[in-house]
Amino acid sequence: MISPEALALLMFAATCVALLAGYPVAFTLAGSALAFAYIGWMFGVFDLVFLLAFPQRMFGIMTNEVLIAVPMFVFMGCMLERSNVAEELLGAAERLFGGLRGGLGVAVSFVGALLAASTGIVGATVVTMGLLSLPTMLKRGYSPSLATGSICAAGTLGQIIPPSIVLILLGEVISNAYQKAQLEQGIFSPDVVSVGDLFAGALFPGFMLVGMYIAYQLAYGYLRPKSSPALSFEERHQNEEPILLHVARALVPPLLLIVAVLGSVLVGVATPTESASAGAFGAILLAGRRLPEARRACTVALIALAPLFFLATGFDMRIARDVIPTADWIAIILAVLLCIPICWGAGVGLFHLYRKGTLVPVCQSSGKIASMVFIILIGASMFSLVFRGYGGDDMIHEFLSGLPGGVVGGLILVMAVMFVLGFFLDFIEITFVVVPLVAPTFLAMGVDPVWLGVMMAINLQTSFLTPPFGFALFYLRGVAPSSVRTMEIYRGVVPFVVLQLLGLLLLSYFPALATWLPEVIFG
Repeated sequence: MISPEALALLMFAATCVALLAGYPVAFTLAGSALAFAYIGWMFGVFDLVFLLAFPQRMFGIMTNEVLIAVPMFVFMGCMLERSNVAEELLGAAERLFGGLRGGLGVAVSFVGALLAASTGIVGATVVTMGLLSLPTMLKRGYSPSLATGSICAAGTLGQIIPPSIVLILLGEVISNAYQKAQLEQGIFSPDVVSVGDLFAGALFPGFMLVGMYIAYQLAYGYLRPKSSPALSFEERHQNEEPILLHVARALVPPLLLIVAVLGSVLVGVATPTESASAGAFGAILLAGRRLPEARRACTVALIALAPLFFLATGFDMRIARDVIPTADWIAIILAVLLCIPICWGAGVGLFHLYRKGTLVPVCQSSGKIASMVFIILIGASMFSLVFRGYGGDDMIHEFLSGLPGGVVGGLILVMAVMFVLGFFLDFIEITFVVVPLVAPTFLAMGVDPVWLGVMMAINLQTSFLTPPFGFALFYLRGVAPSSVRTMEIYRGVVPFVVLQLLGLLLLSYFPALATWLPEVIFG
């Protein structure tokens, strides 16, 4: 008689083999789970009653308001990708930092951080910066390995700097695991971990990585001047517009969007889902502002958004109240008046974006990416249901609890496994397959959920860079000139992988890097 634990391990192994063979992720997860559920039923070690819980899980996914943020943020990223915001940012940053040795690499890291905070889509960022920056860096005499490594590393910052799709998905998984761990401990009014907590917790570690990238490139340029020469004065001033004015004109629109999206979450005036809708709306205005026909209307709408944001943060805008103070009535009337130019600007922008052939491809790309995420989530839900029906979660809990070193030993092992899986599997697969299995155990052992989520996010970010299957490497290889060899791309990302592992080590020794800001903001 085969044991339930053995079938659980066989199911996990068979799923990994099928994923490595290239089968679709969602159907592999759900298909292997159903197959092993019936195998277990035939051997008399699995009760098919467990499968009756699947419709309830489906309904939970469909009614989860937090997950609505995913298609909104994807739409925002796709719209900004096609509005050439990156091109303008890179041009301004190259003029600002180009006078330094390694300055173009610093500009790439700086723009990568800004794009991460405004788009959060790794593939779009790597491809865009590869098309715009790599030819310039090679033309200026930069080492191909340094140039490609800088672009790949900067492009993956969208995984850790909020708003990040990874943090939204991880936040949902960690929140469910945290509540489960507390209920099993007899805590029937459990604390809640929100996506906003992870957003706040990831800010300092994300900017720490940006600082490490910049410091490395400046040091490399100082030690090996020929590898990353500085731009001449004439090259930086080919554009007659003053540098500071150029930088301000390029930076202000995306910074306003970042403040609107992140600020609303961190200040507490909006949920991640509401901030995602604000980000998608702002992306429409920014994209429309770049079209001559819609520039004036979209600019007026953007200007009107600022006072509307301050009204929302400073006054109670709810109408369904018995008594509304005079000050709140005035704020509500002003908000309604401000919505008129905002809606007009958005309508004009959408109309001209549609005419220019931008809106339809953006909606199609957003639909494809969001559908992929949700169908994988559904397949992973079936997988975790069958795995727990076999008692696999208890088996993992006993295994991790019995490791030498306790919590530390278990964390080291899981982080190492996630790092290795990142060579072969996508971050969504790891998030939905591995994290739900191990997170409840660590949270039950007293690990801080925000710190654990940020640690996992940085680890998943590293998976985009690790040769030979890092997705960022494939994205850049697809747009890099034929003169750049694949081994140069691999060699270029190795120092940045080491920097990310160093950042992971620093975060493990100083958990306050991830936990201090959420405690200050959300208590």
